[in-house]
Amino acid sequence: MSTFIPIPAQRAMRKLGQDIKEARLRRRIPAAIMAERANISPKTLVKIEKGDSSVAIASYVSVIFCLGMITRVEDLMDVSYDKTGLVLESERLPKRIRLPRLNNENRYD
Repeated sequence: MSTFIPIPAQRAMRKLGQDIKEARLRRRIPAAIMAERANISPKTLVKIEKGDSSVAIASYVSVIFCLGMITRVEDLMDVSYDKTGLVLESERLPKRIRLPRLNNENRYD
């Protein structure tokens, strides 16, 4: 079964794979050791480093964890970076807030 992935998403996946590979190489970690540390097969690591979208996200996250960059994943969809969501939310804010009316029995004299 083939899943359609938008071209910008494909580009982002390829860049992620390239960045993972570069980070591994900068750390001088051989592919076999990285695969072992991430508990994935060397073949899966090759797919990740190519940005293959068929690889489970858990495998990507495991490799990123092994590179010591897990906080980047934690912040990936942080709502404080969601500018569109924040704008939409602010548009739904009420223009004014009214206190509920008290009936005569509950009024203070």
